[in-house]
Amino acid sequence: MSIYRRLSHAASRAHVAPERAKKHWTGAGLALGRHESIRQRLLSRLAEEADEWLLLDEAADDSKRQEIRTRLYQLLAEEEGSLSPMEREAVVESLVAEITGFGPIQALLDDPEVTEIMVNGPDQVYVERGGKLHRVPVRFTDQRHIMRVIDKILAPLGRRVDEASPMADARMPDGSRVNAVIPPLSFRGPVLTIRKFSRRPFSIEDLIRFGTLSRSMADFLRACVRARLNIVVSGGTGSGKTTTLNVLSSFIPPDERIITIEDAAELALQQEHVVSLEARPPNIEGRGEITIRQLVKNSLRMRPDRIIVGEVRAGEALDMLQAMNTGHEGSLTTVHANSPRDALSRLETMVLMAGMDLPLRAIREQMASALDLIIHQARFPDGSRRITHITEVQGMEGDVIVLQDLFRFECTGRGPRGEVLGEFVNTGVRPAFWPRVQAACDDPATDPWRAMEGARL
Repeated sequence: MSIYRRLSHAASRAHVAPERAKKHWTGAGLALGRHESIRQRLLSRLAEEADEWLLLDEAADDSKRQEIRTRLYQLLAEEEGSLSPMEREAVVESLVAEITGFGPIQALLDDPEVTEIMVNGPDQVYVERGGKLHRVPVRFTDQRHIMRVIDKILAPLGRRVDEASPMADARMPDGSRVNAVIPPLSFRGPVLTIRKFSRRPFSIEDLIRFGTLSRSMADFLRACVRARLNIVVSGGTGSGKTTTLNVLSSFIPPDERIITIEDAAELALQQEHVVSLEARPPNIEGRGEITIRQLVKNSLRMRPDRIIVGEVRAGEALDMLQAMNTGHEGSLTTVHANSPRDALSRLETMVLMAGMDLPLRAIREQMASALDLIIHQARFPDGSRRITHITEVQGMEGDVIVLQDLFRFECTGRGPRGEVLGEFVNTGVRPAFWPRVQAACDDPATDPWRAMEGARL
């Protein structure tokens, strides 16, 4: 989109400086409301002289941003009235964000400490920092301004949001996950939620440092992935399932062909031989939809060594289980659940959503045969995220699937600053699949489980 088109739609956009030194947390951004007329005049003048050197795509580089910034300072110097240096910088940076970025939220997107952005209305914006929600002094001009930012995010992906399709999932250029809901579904106007991901994918060492799991648990999971066990990562919203799935995928050997399937692409695998597939919503005529289930079926014809489904939500659970049971071992996926047992119950329900009239025992036998391990993750009141259970799926006993905890997190209380205290515990039970893991180890003579067995980690 040209600079002229951007500027012609920007006259009423909102006012917060993007974070160059986190100045959007200061009063600099708040002062911009008093200078909206100056902003509009600058936008108009810049639009009048827009030429080829100002034609920007969504990923404008730093040199072009600097050109715009320099010209805005020149135009601002010609304006009547006195602005303090901080106000001048705030005005200029807010306009640069509007033209080359995503307006008021660009500063929040640039802040590495912000992990989630929630826009509830023009003057109500929250962020998650350190696992806690904070309201921030970021404002949009009106609801139409929020809609313009939503459209700017969705347009490059060929997606839309309107009265006929008032919900949309998408991703931003940096991989952040986006959800937008507009009226009539949202009574208060457009609502935008952005879940950011680290620009540098987290490693297992990062998770150990964060306290998500212990060193012994990490070594155990590395061995399980290399042994091609079928693993489900379960947990609630925002518990870190996708991050853990990304880290688990890093243990896959580089000589294997990996097929990833997602609603909105967010996995960032480091291997070279990766094929990423993304579901597609229906077009404006209601045609052309490609579902996760269709992609799972198609992936079986693509000669995968591993299939990774970002999240199973419906009937694709049946196809995923069938793939795991027909030679596609080492598959990984996530599911929303409150415990390992609940994860099985949810999978059972999703298999029924496939429309196949299968008896419950047949479904449970399929799950017991296909799944080897459930990793359950939770977000605690202090904002920390931990793996609370690593659970083996042992098989059937009557009509019940037998589960056995191998590791768990035991909470011991709260610290002086409200932090959750506890320890990771090895239950001392050797999993039934351990011979498979030993056979896949680089040194079959070693038994890493023996070092863990019965130990407090």
